[in-house]
Amino acid sequence: MAVRANYIAGLLEELAPRGLAEEWDNVGWQVGDSQAEVSAVLVALDPSPAALAQAKTVGAELMITHHPLIFRPLKRLRLDIPAEALIAQFLAAKVGVYTLHTNLDNSPQGTSAVLARKLGLVETTVLSPSKRQQLYKLVTFVPPAHIEAVRRAVTDAGAGWIGKYSHCTFQTAGTGTFLPQEGTTPFIGEIGRLEYTDELRLETIVPAERLGQVVEALQAAHPYEEVAYDVYPLVQKGQAYGLGCLGLLPEVKPLADFAQQVKTALSLSALAVVGEEDKPIGKVAVCGGSGSSKVHQASSAGADVLVTGDVKYHDAQDAALLGLALIDAGHAGTENPLIFMLADYLTRRLKRHDVTVHTYCAPDIFRLI
Repeated sequence: MAVRANYIAGLLEELAPRGLAEEWDNVGWQVGDSQAEVSAVLVALDPSPAALAQAKTVGAELMITHHPLIFRPLKRLRLDIPAEALIAQFLAAKVGVYTLHTNLDNSPQGTSAVLARKLGLVETTVLSPSKRQQLYKLVTFVPPAHIEAVRRAVTDAGAGWIGKYSHCTFQTAGTGTFLPQEGTTPFIGEIGRLEYTDELRLETIVPAERLGQVVEALQAAHPYEEVAYDVYPLVQKGQAYGLGCLGLLPEVKPLADFAQQVKTALSLSALAVVGEEDKPIGKVAVCGGSGSSKVHQASSAGADVLVTGDVKYHDAQDAALLGLALIDAGHAGTENPLIFMLADYLTRRLKRHDVTVHTYCAPDIFRLI
């Protein structure tokens, strides 16, 4: 059963809300019809001509990419300019493009978190926090016989998380009053008569990105014709958002051994290393994509090594002076694991819709000769 493209976009925004993107970035819909029916999706790092060819081969109506198809504002669309002609080719093929770029980089489940898991890091935290999650308190009033159904609905929809504890709620008993008017169909009581009824006040915590779906779940599970609920913004914030990830190896090992582990885990033919081969590595900073600007933050955080891509010469010099080892595993090398994470996420979320998810992993633009 096909679904609308916008439904898939909604699933992706649960993972990486657009509000996490940097101001200079262009994320979300790039081209295409958000209302188009989608039966197959292709996940790729870049919206390249080869990826478009693969989308046509597998019959994908939608491509999910990490890098944008349109990065700078367009002033024209000329077919004699390759980058602009590519946009026209996507339009002609009726393949939509939806991008998760820096919003996925800043997501706690995004680029660097995926890389950290791939490298076997534990006890991970955000390396460079820049934002914190907005939290809300949701309060509703439920007849006792329906409290468990409503509690389960809202917590299954994403409410009730405090740290690593899920399904956190609080309830107190009270008395509700209401007077059904003409044209209503009251679950309890009669039209024209003031009703006093036992109710339970149920309250829980909800992250901003889950608020809409939690309220929908509440309204669907609640027995009342008109559901009374309140939403309060909270001063305290939730989990940190930002670039990079800091974690520990299960056991300390020499830099040479860890570099080989990185090479194997990311299926790389080669990588560049700064640091002595026998340097002990226990605390690791990672930043998928271009992260050599995080050298000083990684060093200040006590990291023994920073794994990233696109390392600049002078950043490598700074790392050496700081005593921080560096592993340049390439831009694509550190981001390719995203493709498989996104494909797995969409496969699980779209399972009941029978939408097929394909992956396209292009070779790095650079090759060793």
